[in-house]
Amino acid sequence: MHELYLAESILDIVKEYAARQKFKKVNSLLLSFGRLSCIEQKSLQFAFAVQARETLAQNAALHFKIIPPVIHCFSCDKDLEVDTYAAICPQCKGEEVILVGGTEELQILEMDVD
Repeated sequence: MHELYLAESILDIVKEYAARQKFKKVNSLLLSFGRLSCIEQKSLQFAFAVQARETLAQNAALHFKIIPPVIHCFSCDKDLEVDTYAAICPQCKGEEVILVGGTEELQILEMDVD
């Protein structure tokens, strides 16, 4: 369950920002990651809630922007959003495709603080 490590990393980043920006409480965080990055949203929320106890991020809400998988097809020269990566173009059925989106790592996009 690497979500536990991710939650710990998020809290470390929040603490660094709090030290520099002098805020006392985190109300919410907007996080982004690729759908194919193997991050389980509910597990991350649970891990964050557990690790955030008795910190300035206790009870902070997590919001997510999940980036969909995108392939580039060399046959039809298009970027296409797909539900899953099957290595076949859903438009022309070409097999010369490469995954160009959906594997992005976790990022903090926004932080609402007091």
